[in-house]
Amino acid sequence: MPKFLQRRWHGYHTVWAFMLLLLLIIVVSFYNWVIGVASLFLAGTLCFSMLQAELSFRRNLVEYINGLSFRIKRVEGEAVSMLPLGIILYSEDRKVEWNNRSAGDIFSRKSLVGEEIEELLPDVMPSAAGHVPVKREASKENVLKEIRKEIAVDEHHYQVVIIPSERLLYLYDITELVVLRERYEEEKLAIGIVMMDNLDEAAQGMDDQQRTSLIAKVASEITEWSKQFEVYLRRLSSERYLMLLNHRSLQALEESRFVILDEVREMTADLKVPMTLSIGLAYGSESASELGALAQSSLDMALGRGGDQAAVKAGQRLSFYGGKSNAAEKRTRVRARVIAHALRDLMQESDRVLIMGHRTPDIDAVGAAIGLLKAAQMYNVEANIVMETPNPSITRMMEQIRRDEELNKSFISTEQALQVMTEHTLLIVVDTHKASMTMEPRLVQYASRIVVVDHHRRGEEFINDAVLVYLEPYASSTCELVTELLQYIHDKIKLSPLEATMLLAGITVDTKHFALHTGSRTFEAAGFLRRVGADTILIQRMLKEDLQEYISKAEIIKHARMVYDHIALVVTEPGMKIPQLLIAQTADTLLGMTNVVASFVISERPDGLIGISARSLGRMNVQVVMEKLGGGGHLSNAAVQLEGTSKEAEARLLAVLAEIEAKEGLFE
Repeated sequence: MPKFLQRRWHGYHTVWAFMLLLLLIIVVSFYNWVIGVASLFLAGTLCFSMLQAELSFRRNLVEYINGLSFRIKRVEGEAVSMLPLGIILYSEDRKVEWNNRSAGDIFSRKSLVGEEIEELLPDVMPSAAGHVPVKREASKENVLKEIRKEIAVDEHHYQVVIIPSERLLYLYDITELVVLRERYEEEKLAIGIVMMDNLDEAAQGMDDQQRTSLIAKVASEITEWSKQFEVYLRRLSSERYLMLLNHRSLQALEESRFVILDEVREMTADLKVPMTLSIGLAYGSESASELGALAQSSLDMALGRGGDQAAVKAGQRLSFYGGKSNAAEKRTRVRARVIAHALRDLMQESDRVLIMGHRTPDIDAVGAAIGLLKAAQMYNVEANIVMETPNPSITRMMEQIRRDEELNKSFISTEQALQVMTEHTLLIVVDTHKASMTMEPRLVQYASRIVVVDHHRRGEEFINDAVLVYLEPYASSTCELVTELLQYIHDKIKLSPLEATMLLAGITVDTKHFALHTGSRTFEAAGFLRRVGADTILIQRMLKEDLQEYISKAEIIKHARMVYDHIALVVTEPGMKIPQLLIAQTADTLLGMTNVVASFVISERPDGLIGISARSLGRMNVQVVMEKLGGGGHLSNAAVQLEGTSKEAEARLLAVLAEIEAKEGLFE
């Protein structure tokens, strides 16, 4: 009992009061002993009564406190049991030792005692090694902090809080919060732009009435599609629409694989050039203005990849849908003329022009570089082509170049290029738009002005700070684009026979001798080069195949097998190392086989990486396949380099093919 209660009546004040009373009784006894004895008796009786009252009070107080403690403990246990959150205590061997009523209700059982925690809550508990037994002497550093995870049980969501040091586990019902969070995510804004990407080509030759009828027909199809997926559509121009939608509608669109792309193409299939759409969508930013900019960037990406596809930018994820058809050829050269004049002005404002292709340059990259070198020289601007040690694919080409002393002097190494580069140097990147794939990425980093000339479909990586971009996926080759630019960049362009031959060689190689992805402008460019002196016999000599290489290709083709009826797949034997050029040539050769629509060749390269070359006749988009593996390229020509073994690469490739076949089909 507390001392302040014990001293309630018999503290010092009580003692002094009784001593004073005793002193008074003694004084009274001197005058009258009878009254003194009576007073003493009465004082003793009073003292005895007070002592009995105090003892009774103490007994009653102890009984009251014990009763109150019992009630508190009973209510406390009942309260813990009835709390609207689950509580579980478990043993060191991960078995439930006690649970409250709410924990049992969560798992639809009265008692969980004896149950394995891993069975109740799989993938939630930390590893056994991470658990620390409960010890009083355990330091704070040895005791794990609480662990929080979310789980779903039936239709409810719970946050699990684990305190390993106490072997204690709480389960909070957060179903309402999760529903609100999901609803918030579903209703977040997404912005998109729909564009008829080849209206001029599809409507060429039509009068105004026919053109208007075509636009109205396509617009009606787009409107019905937008209503089906709850998308607000606003017409911006005759060929462009603004889309406003939420994340739920965007997910539905992605699940449908943007079926509108196929519907519009099939609906206008009777035209000479079927109408195609390109769609750019953006989601994930809180700012509407930023979403609009990302949507336009996504549309540019879709157009840069050839159109007839949708590009979706969602946070860090960039997804592409469609893109099964070849890019429609632009029959007007207005863009080529505008680009040529802009490039001419940039060259004249520069103190030097550096021209660089991709790593392991091919004939197309070298030929295009030579064409742009000539353009700079026409304006007396010092220019050089950046190249390291040539690779086997251009050996014969470089032999011809070395015979021309002036042209050969224009080639410099990457180190020399880094030394001569200044603030006013113009860097032209040809046959690639990815900085990581260039001959020397540091040049791209240091250059203040960059021009990109490329014919590959645009990938996620891009040189975004380029001052001028001429990227046309419809073109057969970069040499074709450069040949067109040369015709507008100077009034009296004069190409030597060797320079014209190199440009024509680039077109010849990339079109497989004018057999694949050629358009009218391809032949116009070839005709121009032939008129200015291109030597087709010299091209044939440069492209002649070595007998030993041909035998090596035959050995590789022996391992070919057919998958999905129309795809030729080759996986070389382990330890068989083949140069990338030979891998690509083998894939090209397989396309010439009967019933082969696409080919994939997988082999280990001399550098230890696994190379995959993919080729197609156009019915299958091999670029999409290679992008899923981390590579890229063109609709009918793509590749990737992987780490690991040939068997692992084969398994990954087959998994991607199976995924595409299940979602949208491999072939048109």
